[in-house]
Amino acid sequence: MIDLRLLREDPDRVRASQRARGEDVDVVDALLSADERRRSSSVRFDELRSEQKVLGKQIPKAQGDERAELLARASELAAAVKAADAEQDKAAEEAQSLLLRLGNVVHPDVPVGGEEDFAVLETVGTPRDFAAEGFEPKDHLELGQLLGAIDVERAAKVSGSRFYYLTGVGALLELALVNAAIAQATEAGFIPMLTPALVKPRAMEGTGFLGQAAENVYHLERDDFYLVGTSEVPLAGYHMDEILDADRLPLRYAGFSPCFRREAGTYGKDTRGIFRVHQFDKVEMFSYVAPEDAEAEHKRLLDWEKQWLTGLGLPFQVIDVATGDLGASASRKFDCEAWIPTQGKYRELTSASNCDEFQARRLSIRIRGERGTRPLATLNGTLCAVPRTIVALLENHQLADGSVRVPEVLRPYLGGRELLEPVAK
Repeated sequence: MIDLRLLREDPDRVRASQRARGEDVDVVDALLSADERRRSSSVRFDELRSEQKVLGKQIPKAQGDERAELLARASELAAAVKAADAEQDKAAEEAQSLLLRLGNVVHPDVPVGGEEDFAVLETVGTPRDFAAEGFEPKDHLELGQLLGAIDVERAAKVSGSRFYYLTGVGALLELALVNAAIAQATEAGFIPMLTPALVKPRAMEGTGFLGQAAENVYHLERDDFYLVGTSEVPLAGYHMDEILDADRLPLRYAGFSPCFRREAGTYGKDTRGIFRVHQFDKVEMFSYVAPEDAEAEHKRLLDWEKQWLTGLGLPFQVIDVATGDLGASASRKFDCEAWIPTQGKYRELTSASNCDEFQARRLSIRIRGERGTRPLATLNGTLCAVPRTIVALLENHQLADGSVRVPEVLRPYLGGRELLEPVAK
């Protein structure tokens, strides 16, 4: 959540942020009103309680009519204190509810607009000219079937649409990607983590996934657990309700987990193959840093993602995601989009988000140091979303006969194999 002091001191900035996100601006004024009622009722409660204490000392010493008057006043005060306390609780509850509806305040450099209004910051690598090479590229599903690597037909039989099996070399390719990604992250100083896939409501709400993103979250109502859509959720919750010493920061974790997403609102979109699915595995980077170090850490996360994609030999572009396409928790997000030859466009493979103090305030995670005890900042960055990475690898490194070149960085995890070759039918 945002800092209430920012809301009180610069409400126009918060209004502008909500407007840029395409979110409800009226929430800002409703929250300001609830916050004022909470504070005024708190002052009123304290004043009445103080008078009540003074009266409590006077009553035992009073006699006759004076005592009767004091007792009558005490009765009035008791009712007034109870009413002020109730008003204080009601206003606080309303303020908290409204506060949870506000997204993070967007960074001033973020381009304003919707999904297509991003700014391209950098382009790395050059897409192959398959026509010059003399053949038409196959899409990832056709390649995956030739390699005996992907089976969506049997997955549909077992689980429905947007599910898949990785078989044979496909399963080995996932394990190679995960191991290579964890190796890179570990070398960079991240602590590898295997995280829970089921979390309590507070962890999901604390990371900002029960607001605008709630429609894409799987909820197990009987047990009141949520299936995570990213290991960002359990990694953010790992230190909730803790105070971390400043000299421990930055704390960096690389989480591997299954991820589950409803993909609501994507009917008819990316239905072929494994680009947009309900369940997939992912390696996620997560950082806890001092707030003043957050922007520098954001750039570092992006650099690690660029290192990863460059190592895989994928042409890609880096974009500054527009305000209307930011998640609730992010003040700024950089995406790396890989070139997908058969689609003729760049598609998102990784994201790096700066959440500033937004998640830490919700999850009560603080830093203790020379500047006292205060909320810290959290950031997250995808290193390897497995199925999308497989899509990009197969399509960009394919050969005319349907075989696929293995990037050098993956070869040690595939027994030195340089080619993935079609299987005999």
